[in-house]
Amino acid sequence: MLTATRIYKRYGRREILKGVDLTVAPGACVGIIGGNGCGKTTLLSILAGTLKADKGQVENTEASGDSVAYVPQENPLIEELTVKDNLILWYRGNKQAMKEDLETGAAALLGIQPMLKRRVDQLSGGMKKRVSIACALAGHEAYLVLDEPGAALDMECKAQIRQYLKAYTASGGGVVLTSHEIAELSICTHMYILKNGRLEEIESHLSEQELVRRM
Repeated sequence: MLTATRIYKRYGRREILKGVDLTVAPGACVGIIGGNGCGKTTLLSILAGTLKADKGQVENTEASGDSVAYVPQENPLIEELTVKDNLILWYRGNKQAMKEDLETGAAALLGIQPMLKRRVDQLSGGMKKRVSIACALAGHEAYLVLDEPGAALDMECKAQIRQYLKAYTASGGGVVLTSHEIAELSICTHMYILKNGRLEEIESHLSEQELVRRM
């Protein structure tokens, strides 16, 4: 279980998060929506441990170390290296674990094998996103946090990523994502709006018009 309790975060005089509570169970896909600048990326960064909250805590009950993988909007890959070299860095040189994942793990499901010899700067946006997810999951993390996973991707790539996220949650992984796209939000089992610094749970599978009205 991944749990955030009474999370506060301020930038200067502006308080972005005002006591946010969130629980993500294994196998759940949690979607968070909200207007630009409302604090979605800040919250995801705190959940992933890349940003420290001013107050509150994030806990998970997994037995193995860091169990949250984070895929930000920005490409975290080294562009001038090949996909294989990027993977080696994320796997910290454990080539056997990388080989196994390319054959049967997350990297296999994401279709990374055919890209291994290509430089990252030669890949499409969708390919880079898939490689980014594979790298983030190099440690077999139990939770996957994604900031706008389908942003600027074509329809085919978006569909491939949605299919992977479905497989990931079906295997017991937990997902938290932010998105403005109905197709991505449609795979979520739980939905929240981040507004005025607080999370409000709403029904899943609302229409676009209803989501806009709630925001």
